[in-house]
Amino acid sequence: MKITVCGGTGFIGQALCNFWIKEGHRLLIVTRSKPRPDKQNEQSDLVSYLTWEDMERSPHLFEDLDALVNLAGSTLSQRWTQTGKERILYSRKKTVASVAGLMRRLERKPPVVVQASAAGVYGTSENEVFDENSPVRVMDFPSGVVKAWEDAADLIEADRLVKLRISVVLGNKGGAFPKMMLPYKLGFGGRIGNGRQWMSWIHIEDIVALIDYCIAHPEISGPVNAASPDAVTNDEFGRAVSKVFRRPYWFPVPSFLLRAVLGELSLILLKGQRIIPTKAEAHGFRFRYPQLTEALKQLKGS
Repeated sequence: MKITVCGGTGFIGQALCNFWIKEGHRLLIVTRSKPRPDKQNEQSDLVSYLTWEDMERSPHLFEDLDALVNLAGSTLSQRWTQTGKERILYSRKKTVASVAGLMRRLERKPPVVVQASAAGVYGTSENEVFDENSPVRVMDFPSGVVKAWEDAADLIEADRLVKLRISVVLGNKGGAFPKMMLPYKLGFGGRIGNGRQWMSWIHIEDIVALIDYCIAHPEISGPVNAASPDAVTNDEFGRAVSKVFRRPYWFPVPSFLLRAVLGELSLILLKGQRIIPTKAEAHGFRFRYPQLTEALKQLKGS
């Protein structure tokens, strides 16, 4: 297949591209700037690097695609100053608008577009369970960003649009997990806040497999929750990490201290939602790491 991956040099993008290269697919990786030759993938015969400017100036390079995946967007893990918030929102709307513009100009459009979204679109709750039929709720800055992100994605002219609502992705080479592990490595692991907030998660190998599965199954469209069936509370997550990695679990971080240090960004750690992957499982997708302990053991051994 010929596939474009926007944001293909990021954490999820790199894992996805490496998987598809092994499968023998031809990839067009769209980035803000092309990597140096020595930093490019060794499988250069299967990979071409293009910029967003290339997408704007030379849409013919993207004809005859079998799929387009857009994972691009500025991380939420930065200080939520007014400038930071504007950067986060602008980057998501801008990249989606670029994809929508490309699709309008293509003569032979790809049959499927997979657009990254986030589980934050449901808002937060300690009691509710959310699947793809749950309503979108704007409760705070993260949920507002995701709502605007998905509204922009709805303007993409595609026969099949998959909006991948991504939870916390666990992997050793990027994302949140290395940062989450740092307190445990230093001997200061413990619950955050009251520890009852839900944490929905997915192993990096499973999100790669899920994206591939969505592309391969034309009956899948619309929102898809990228989360394992085994959502856990913050306290359960910490205890599982402590057990698997044999690290202390004793140092709770009070909510007021986290708010003082991180400001509004502390919402990511103090609030959560319990997400279930109803659509993926209904269409036959099987998680390689459905349980947290299994996922942690793999990450420890890799």
